Amino acid sequence: MFSRFINNLEEAIISLLLASMTLLVFVEVVLRFGFGIGLMWSQELTLHLSAWLVLFGASYGVKVGSHIGVDALVKIMPHKIQRVISGFAVICCLIYCGLFMKGAWVYLEKMHLIGIELEDMPIPKWIGHSILLLGMIMLAWRLLQLLWEIFTGKADGFKLTDEAKDSMHLAQEVLEAQAASAKARGGDTV
Repeated sequence: MFSRFINNLEEAIISLLLASMTLLVFVEVVLRFGFGIGLMWSQELTLHLSAWLVLFGASYGVKVGSHIGVDALVKIMPHKIQRVISGFAVICCLIYCGLFMKGAWVYLEKMHLIGIELEDMPIPKWIGHSILLLGMIMLAWRLLQLLWEIFTGKADGFKLTDEAKDSMHLAQEVLEAQAASAKARGGDTV
């Protein structure tokens, strides 16, 4: 129940960030090129929205398997070895997240102590940049979930996008559609 709530919240936040960023850029373009005016703070807000979107999206990508990886060598190994290699890779990713979180914490603490604001908006810089820490916490959480799945045998490794497989599937669909179209016209198949 809690996990489903977190998943829905994560998806809602990603959707809101993308919609907000798109709308803001659209309004800025219309104002700038249509009326010769603009919003002074829109570029900085767009930059921060995109950073939040990317760092929220990184953890979401681990969850849904949308990251691209090179796993040809790992896939030819036996399942037990795949799990060991993948577990090691996840642990390396967790170490990276830990280092990043430590650096983000130090940076945000200094920004909070200094008390400066973003350049074009009256928002404390540490709040605007807090996604550095939040994003890595979310990514580490997803990696821990994946490590548990590997450890319990529910997964052999990362869920990765297989572009070659997807391309072949799309090519097959096109061929089937062309054959159906040719058959409907009474002609030969392609």
